[in-house]
Amino acid sequence: MKRLFTTLGALERHQLGLILPHEHVFVDLRTPDQQGYAQADPDDVVRLMAPQIEAIMAQGVTALVECSTGGVGLRVDIDLAISKATGLPIVVPTGNYREPWIPDWVRDASEAALERWMVGHLTDGVDDTGVVAAWIKVSAGDEGITPLETRILRAAARASAQTGAIIGSHTIKGRVVLDQLDIIEAEGGSASRFISIHTQEENDFGLHRAVFERGAWLEFDHIGRVADAEVVTLVTRALEAGQGERLLLSHDRGWYDPAQPGGGTPMPYTHLVDSFLPALRAVGVDDATITRLTHDNPFEAFAR
Repeated sequence: MKRLFTTLGALERHQLGLILPHEHVFVDLRTPDQQGYAQADPDDVVRLMAPQIEAIMAQGVTALVECSTGGVGLRVDIDLAISKATGLPIVVPTGNYREPWIPDWVRDASEAALERWMVGHLTDGVDDTGVVAAWIKVSAGDEGITPLETRILRAAARASAQTGAIIGSHTIKGRVVLDQLDIIEAEGGSASRFISIHTQEENDFGLHRAVFERGAWLEFDHIGRVADAEVVTLVTRALEAGQGERLLLSHDRGWYDPAQPGGGTPMPYTHLVDSFLPALRAVGVDDATITRLTHDNPFEAFAR
């Protein structure tokens, strides 16, 4: 039986509806060696972000995937506080971002140690929060994966193979995604447990097709940040190519930023329901397909 691990426990498909698969509640894009990195009072984050969460719950959103990972301010205690304040389950990752957002301890750790660290988060919980991570978030350099990023990915591939957790990677170039899939498969992982995050940043649709044909998931996660018509074109092309079974849609928005006074000004998560889904329906995408894209696919991707 598949379950989606969240801040509010493990949930089955019938307990969930629309899921936003790529958002952020709390992010610190400063490098981990900066003063004040990832520091914030959870109560302050709740005050700023709870209204954003409540707005999507009113739209029928039933869960949100937190995509802030190690190196960019993952704070599972804050995600848990938001969930307790609002009642919305949040899906959290383990793993670490790319260079230069890699803390010294990760840089110095062996692949075996990184693997054990990720498996622990995926089975026993993240630190002392009691929240079990659902997935692994990594990244690769825009022009190619570095040796250090490769070491993190190898550990992630082995952790994924052990637990069934999916790996999502912030990767801009499709050819780099293909390199990552080679590494994952060499370590005993599966391309079917990989999400090509920010697929829209690769302009070559042939590379979208190549990544999908390897068995990986594609994610268009810039909804509300560009014109709806642009994303509608991407989605309809993907659907016509038969890619709807492993396609994810989200905003990549939020968030509380501890580098900004008061956490900054959050970007709402509401555009998909308010504007984008009506735009899809207007070009003939039926409700069954929309349900697959927004309900079924996110669950299938992140559940295990």
